[in-house]
Order: sequence, then structure tokens, then C-alpha cells
Amino acid sequence: MQLTDLFNLSFIGRRDAVGLEYEDDSGRVRQLTFGDLDSRASRMAAVLERRGLGAGDRLVVQLPNSVEFLDLFFACLRLGVIFVPVNVLYREREVQHIVADAAPALCVAAADFGAHVPAGTPVVELADLDAESDAAAAPPMRTHLASGDGDVPAALVYTSGTTGRSKGAILTHNNFAANAVNIAGAWAMTPADRYLGVLPLFHVHGLGNGVAAWLVSGCRMRLVSRFDASRIASQFEEFQPTVFFGVPTMYVRLLEVDAAAAARIGARARLFVSGSAPLPVAVLQAFAGKYGHTILERYGMSETLMNISNPYVGERRAGTVGLPLPGVSVRLVDHAGAPIGNDTIGEVELRGSNVFGGYWNNPPATADAFHDGWFRTGDLAERSADGYYTLRGRRSDLIISGGFNIYPREIEEVLLEQPGIREAAVVGAPDDRRGEVPVAYIVSDDAVDEPALRAACERLLASFKAPRGFVQVESLPRTALGKVQKHLLPPWSPA
Repeated sequence: MQLTDLFNLSFIGRRDAVGLEYEDDSGRVRQLTFGDLDSRASRMAAVLERRGLGAGDRLVVQLPNSVEFLDLFFACLRLGVIFVPVNVLYREREVQHIVADAAPALCVAAADFGAHVPAGTPVVELADLDAESDAAAAPPMRTHLASGDGDVPAALVYTSGTTGRSKGAILTHNNFAANAVNIAGAWAMTPADRYLGVLPLFHVHGLGNGVAAWLVSGCRMRLVSRFDASRIASQFEEFQPTVFFGVPTMYVRLLEVDAAAAARIGARARLFVSGSAPLPVAVLQAFAGKYGHTILERYGMSETLMNISNPYVGERRAGTVGLPLPGVSVRLVDHAGAPIGNDTIGEVELRGSNVFGGYWNNPPATADAFHDGWFRTGDLAERSADGYYTLRGRRSDLIISGGFNIYPREIEEVLLEQPGIREAAVVGAPDDRRGEVPVAYIVSDDAVDEPALRAACERLLASFKAPRGFVQVESLPRTALGKVQKHLLPPWSPA
């Protein structure tokens, strides 16, 4: 079974139900039934087929959230074309790397994309392709179903490149399908839900979680072009969603919403989910106080989609990402790759139908990513006796100071509890005596009081964990999904 077969639960089974709402260029809210979406996908598939695209070809797409983005994704699934979404913030250097690596049969973008790709790369502007689709007759959907099983690639998703050049993770139909069924089941999504889709569709959080779970559950989605803090409260009030998927930076901005509006939003909703970056405990607690909901935190990756989740029914334990999802096996290993027990920090390794098969055109990276059949995530975590996992940072972020292991997230949580601190990131800086020492980068409403912050850390943590330096910055460099890019922080040296 492929994704289109699974999505037919909505495309065919709920043809007459409104499935999608979105704003057109004039700001007017439009509605499409699942049957409308089915016909649009068939027309777009016919257009791509006439342009010569077929099973195994790659289609690069750099577009903001839009119904046309969805048309292209669904069309690719029907033809067996491998969908390659590209971050809309990427510029020439980043785009050229992806296009050169994926070698697409065609690239689609809003405008001016051709200037960013190698000469000779086939490029078409969305407006031209959309006009062709509007003029095309909609053939029966079944004529566009690609042959093959669930192990064929559905998408090529490039990692965010927080530590180096991005790699293309090959995600199969089975990967997406297992993830969609897990989310819809574990989070109790039904046709009665209303999902506010603000996450970028070029990322697996928006595409593999939001879109896939929407179509499996058959709920209604309001697709928003991007998260806009100045409009988000009115969008909540107008659409009245029951389900919202976000990232920590979005929840920080939602805390700025008027208390009365927040109470109304919370009264109508049943589920708020956070992922893609660690959610500070202070934000979770403040949100619960203002909206009346405990955010459900979970853990996923571009290479694996969803892995671990706090339960929908049961304890959503602050600071943890919860329990492994059905069909996902998780273990922690030490630096030598040996499995370790509870209450000890180790690297997370995964197995399951959600885990990708490897990186596109990169056998060395693929070989390095797996250990005895387990995917090496590079993330560090600790497991409690009752099975809850707590992330402790990236293996590459681990600071070894004077022989002691220091996990930056532990320090960051302490700093975020201090008055006026809005964001914090801790990294290791070279030190002649200790090898490395922790240094904190702070975003604060006021001037940083170094002695007070150092005293707070020394009071709450072992002395060797207290940062040796504090650097105040206007903002932390982040990916489009809010993950801090620590390698882009300015260098620090002792005074």
C-alpha cells in the first residue's frame, strides 16, 4: 500500500466533506472538499506527466505553504515522482547544493528560482504550471497511481544542516504511512477535529506530521502561509481549531496573547503539540496557566519522522518527550555503542518502520548513520525507570570539561528560569587547562547581570557546570523550525 491508497480514506471516503481552508491572494477564505483536492491532484499529475516526469524522477519545490504545494505533493505520490521540498529561506549556495545533489527532472518555485540553480536545470514558475493544471482535464485518479510497494521513495528531505552540509534523507511511502497512522491514533485525531496548519510544509513536521495526519484522520485543516505572531490570535479565534502543532518559539509568542483571548482559544482546543526543538519547562508551565492545556511534547527527526511522544491520555511529564510510539524501538548506548540502563545518559538509537533507509547519493554517510541495524540519532537522552525519555542535547554538543561531562540543556533550563531571560544557548569554548568550558549566549529584556546568573547556576548545579562566560545577543540563530544553530554563534574569549 502506498500513501495515495491511505489518503483515499479522505479523497474518496469523505469526498463531499470540506477538507481544506486557506486564504487566497485577496485575503478571502476559500474552502475545498476532499473531492476537490483529489481532482486538483489528478490534474497536476497529468501536467507533470506531460512534461515527462515519471517514477523515480525528482521534483524540487521551493514554495511557501499553499494549496499548490499540496497539489504538487499529491501529484508526485500518484506518479511515483520523488518530492524534494526546499526551505523557502534558502538562497543560492544552499539551493545549488540541493539541486546538484538531487539532480531533479524539474524545479518549481514562485519566481526567480532559475538564478539560484546550476545552468541547464529545468525550472518552471508556479504560475505557469498552475495555469496548465487549471486547463487540464482531470483524468480518473487511478490512472496516476504509480506501481510499486511501500518501500519506494516518496520524498527526499534535506536535513537542516546545523552541523554541516545538508544531506538528503530518503523517506519512503511506508515511512510516511507508519508515521501518519501513529499520530492519528496516538493523538486521537478524528474527522471532528479542526487542525490549524502553520508549520512550513517543506519540513517533515508540517508535511509528514500535519498533512499526513490530516488526511488519515479526515479532519478539516486551515492552511496558513506562515506563522505570524501579529495575526495568530485572530486566526485561532476565526477558525477555532481543536488541534495545533507548533515549535517552542511559536509557543513563546503565544504567551504574548491577551489573557481573555488565550482563555477562549484554550476552551475550544483539545491538543497543543510541540516539537523540532526542546520546549523549556518554564514555557510549558506558563502556557498551562494561560491556556489551560499542558503542551504535549514529542521527539522526531527528518530521518525518522516521529519516534517518541508524551501520551495523549496519561501523564505529560514536563521536560520529557515521553514514551516510544507503537512500532518504534529505542535504546540508549554509551560511547562504545554498548546498551545502557535507566537513569544514565546515552545516545539514542532507533529501529522501526518510521526510520529512513539512507541518504541520497551518499553511501559513506548512510553507513556511518547506522550501528548494528540501529539508526544513530546523535541525540543524547536519559530514560526513567517507567520509560519516559528526557533529551539531554546533541552528542556533538557535549562539553567535556576537566574530565566531567556537561550537558548544555541542563544549564539552559536553569538560565531560562531566571527573570528577564527569554532565550539561552550553551556551548563549549576551548580552554587551556580544562579542555573546554561552558559559555552561555543570552537573549534578555535587560542587561545581563553576569554575577547573578553565575550565582544562580552555582546554587542549582555543580560548580563545574556554571558558565565561565555570558554573551548577550539580540537573537539566537535558528533554523526555520526554531532549532538553534550553535555553530553560528559568535566566538567567545575570556577577558
